[in-house]
Amino acid sequence: MSAPRPRAGAAPAAVERLDRLLRLHAPTLALLAAWTAMCGSLYWSEVRGLIPCGLCWYQRVLMYPLALLLPLGILRRDPGLHVYVLPFSLLGALVSGYHYLVQKTDLFSHAIACHVGVPCSAIYVHWLGFITIPFQALTAFVIIFLAASAMRGGEWVAGAGPGRRSVAAAVGAVVAAFALLARLAG
Repeated sequence: MSAPRPRAGAAPAAVERLDRLLRLHAPTLALLAAWTAMCGSLYWSEVRGLIPCGLCWYQRVLMYPLALLLPLGILRRDPGLHVYVLPFSLLGALVSGYHYLVQKTDLFSHAIACHVGVPCSAIYVHWLGFITIPFQALTAFVIIFLAASAMRGGEWVAGAGPGRRSVAAAVGAVVAAFALLARLAG
Protein backbone atom coordinates (compact mmCIF):
# COMPACT_ATOMS: atom_id res chain seq x y z
CA MET A 1 0.00 0.00 0.00
CA SER A 2 1.52 3.32 -0.99
CA ALA A 3 1.42 6.60 0.94
CA PRO A 4 -1.09 9.20 -0.19
CA ARG A 5 0.30 11.61 -2.76
CA PRO A 6 0.47 15.28 -1.78
CA ARG A 7 -1.99 17.58 -3.51
CA ALA A 8 -0.62 19.54 -6.41
CA GLY A 9 0.13 23.07 -5.27
CA ALA A 10 0.34 22.19 -1.56
CA ALA A 11 4.10 22.68 -1.36
CA PRO A 12 4.14 26.03 -3.18
CA ALA A 13 1.36 27.31 -0.91
CA ALA A 14 3.30 26.25 2.20
CA VAL A 15 6.48 27.85 0.86
CA GLU A 16 4.56 31.02 0.09
CA ARG A 17 3.15 31.14 3.64
CA LEU A 18 6.61 30.59 5.11
CA ASP A 19 8.07 33.29 2.87
CA ARG A 20 5.38 35.76 3.95
CA LEU A 21 5.93 34.88 7.61
CA LEU A 22 9.68 35.45 7.25
CA ARG A 23 9.16 38.78 5.47
CA LEU A 24 6.80 39.96 8.23
CA HIS A 25 9.20 38.98 11.01
CA ALA A 26 12.51 39.73 9.28
CA PRO A 27 13.05 42.91 11.33
CA THR A 28 12.65 41.00 14.59
CA LEU A 29 15.03 38.29 13.38
CA ALA A 30 17.62 40.93 12.46
CA LEU A 31 17.10 42.67 15.79
CA LEU A 32 17.64 39.43 17.71
CA ALA A 33 20.81 38.67 15.75
CA ALA A 34 22.24 42.19 16.25
CA TRP A 35 21.54 42.29 19.98
CA THR A 36 22.82 38.75 20.48
CA ALA A 37 26.04 39.63 18.65
CA MET A 38 26.47 42.89 20.55
CA CYS A 39 25.81 41.32 23.95
CA GLY A 40 27.99 38.36 22.97
CA SER A 41 30.94 40.59 22.14
CA LEU A 42 30.52 42.43 25.43
CA TYR A 43 30.28 39.11 27.26
CA TRP A 44 33.52 37.83 25.73
CA SER A 45 35.44 41.01 26.55
CA GLU A 46 33.87 42.33 29.75
CA VAL A 47 32.87 39.10 31.53
CA ARG A 48 35.38 36.58 30.20
CA GLY A 49 38.21 39.11 29.91
CA LEU A 50 39.14 38.39 26.28
CA ILE A 51 40.87 41.37 24.69
CA PRO A 52 39.48 42.19 21.21
CA CYS A 53 41.95 42.30 18.33
CA GLY A 54 41.96 44.98 15.62
CA LEU A 55 39.55 43.14 13.36
CA CYS A 56 37.21 42.46 16.29
CA TRP A 57 36.98 46.21 16.82
CA TYR A 58 36.03 46.77 13.17
CA GLN A 59 33.31 44.15 13.53
CA ARG A 60 32.00 45.91 16.62
CA VAL A 61 32.00 49.24 14.79
CA LEU A 62 29.74 47.65 12.18
CA MET A 63 27.50 45.65 14.57
CA TYR A 64 26.77 48.11 17.36
CA PRO A 65 25.01 50.67 15.12
CA LEU A 66 22.75 47.87 13.88
CA ALA A 67 21.66 47.23 17.47
CA LEU A 68 20.47 50.85 17.56
CA LEU A 69 19.23 51.29 13.97
CA LEU A 70 17.04 48.19 13.98
CA PRO A 71 14.85 48.98 17.00
CA LEU A 72 14.55 52.63 15.94
CA GLY A 73 13.59 51.66 12.39
CA ILE A 74 11.10 49.08 13.63
CA LEU A 75 9.50 51.49 16.09
CA ARG A 76 9.23 54.18 13.41
CA ARG A 77 7.96 51.58 10.90
CA ASP A 78 10.55 52.88 8.46
CA PRO A 79 10.05 51.17 5.07
CA GLY A 80 13.62 52.17 4.16
CA LEU A 81 15.18 50.41 7.14
CA HIS A 82 16.87 47.89 4.87
CA VAL A 83 18.75 50.75 3.15
CA TYR A 84 20.59 51.49 6.40
CA VAL A 85 21.02 47.89 7.52
CA LEU A 86 22.28 46.25 4.32
CA PRO A 87 25.60 48.16 4.02
CA PHE A 88 26.56 47.58 7.67
CA SER A 89 25.69 43.89 7.50
CA LEU A 90 27.46 43.33 4.16
CA LEU A 91 30.65 45.09 5.29
CA GLY A 92 30.47 43.27 8.62
CA ALA A 93 30.15 39.91 6.86
CA LEU A 94 33.17 40.73 4.71
CA VAL A 95 35.30 41.75 7.72
CA SER A 96 34.16 38.72 9.74
CA GLY A 97 34.79 36.38 6.82
CA TYR A 98 38.25 37.85 6.33
CA HIS A 99 38.96 37.55 10.06
CA TYR A 100 37.83 33.92 10.04
CA LEU A 101 40.19 33.21 7.13
CA VAL A 102 43.03 34.93 9.03
CA GLN A 103 42.34 32.57 11.94
CA LYS A 104 41.84 29.34 10.03
CA THR A 105 44.26 29.66 7.08
CA ASP A 106 47.68 31.07 6.21
CA LEU A 107 46.30 33.06 3.26
CA PHE A 108 46.46 36.38 5.10
CA SER A 109 49.33 35.95 7.53
CA HIS A 110 50.66 39.34 6.40
CA ALA A 111 47.53 41.23 7.56
CA ILE A 112 48.53 44.70 8.78
CA ALA A 113 45.62 45.17 11.21
CA CYS A 114 46.76 42.03 12.99
CA HIS A 115 50.32 42.99 13.87
CA VAL A 116 49.62 45.39 16.75
CA GLY A 117 48.34 44.25 20.15
CA VAL A 118 46.38 41.01 20.23
CA PRO A 119 47.02 38.96 17.07
CA CYS A 120 43.93 38.51 14.91
CA SER A 121 44.93 34.90 14.34
CA ALA A 122 44.46 34.09 18.06
CA ILE A 123 41.59 31.68 18.63
CA TYR A 124 39.96 32.12 22.03
CA VAL A 125 36.90 29.99 21.30
CA HIS A 126 37.00 26.86 19.15
CA TRP A 127 33.76 24.90 19.36
CA LEU A 128 33.16 21.83 17.19
CA GLY A 129 36.44 22.47 15.40
CA PHE A 130 35.18 25.47 13.39
CA ILE A 131 33.13 27.90 15.51
CA THR A 132 35.26 30.86 16.58
CA ILE A 133 34.25 34.36 17.66
CA PRO A 134 34.64 35.76 14.10
CA PHE A 135 32.53 32.85 12.83
CA GLN A 136 29.82 33.81 15.33
CA ALA A 137 29.98 37.42 14.10
CA LEU A 138 29.87 36.25 10.47
CA THR A 139 26.76 34.20 11.21
CA ALA A 140 25.05 37.20 12.82
CA PHE A 141 25.96 39.53 9.94
CA VAL A 142 24.68 37.02 7.36
CA ILE A 143 21.39 36.56 9.26
CA ILE A 144 20.97 40.34 9.45
CA PHE A 145 21.82 40.74 5.75
CA LEU A 146 19.29 38.09 4.71
CA ALA A 147 16.63 39.53 7.01
CA ALA A 148 17.26 43.06 5.70
CA SER A 149 16.99 41.73 2.14
CA ALA A 150 13.60 40.27 3.07
CA MET A 151 12.54 43.69 4.43
CA ARG A 152 12.99 45.33 1.02
CA GLY A 153 9.34 44.96 0.06
CA GLY A 154 8.22 46.89 3.13
CA GLU A 155 5.42 44.39 3.76
CA TRP A 156 6.31 44.31 7.45
CA VAL A 157 5.48 48.04 7.75
CA ALA A 158 1.88 47.74 6.58
CA GLY A 159 1.27 44.21 7.84
CA ALA A 160 1.25 42.72 11.28
CA GLY A 161 4.96 43.25 11.63
CA PRO A 162 6.79 43.89 14.89
CA GLY A 163 5.73 46.65 17.23
CA ARG A 164 6.86 48.14 20.52
CA ARG A 165 6.13 45.01 22.51
CA SER A 166 8.09 42.71 20.21
CA VAL A 167 11.08 45.09 20.19
CA ALA A 168 11.04 45.31 23.98
CA ALA A 169 10.56 41.55 24.31
CA ALA A 170 13.39 40.72 21.88
CA VAL A 171 15.88 43.13 23.42
CA GLY A 172 14.81 42.23 26.95
CA ALA A 173 15.13 38.50 26.32
CA VAL A 174 18.63 38.82 24.88
CA VAL A 175 19.84 41.14 27.65
CA ALA A 176 18.32 38.89 30.33
CA ALA A 177 19.93 35.79 28.81
CA PHE A 178 23.36 37.40 28.75
CA ALA A 179 22.92 38.81 32.28
CA LEU A 180 22.14 35.29 33.48
CA LEU A 181 25.13 33.92 31.55
CA ALA A 182 27.39 36.58 33.08
CA ARG A 183 26.08 35.77 36.56
CA LEU A 184 26.71 32.06 36.05
CA ALA A 185 30.21 32.73 34.68
CA GLY A 186 31.10 35.18 37.46
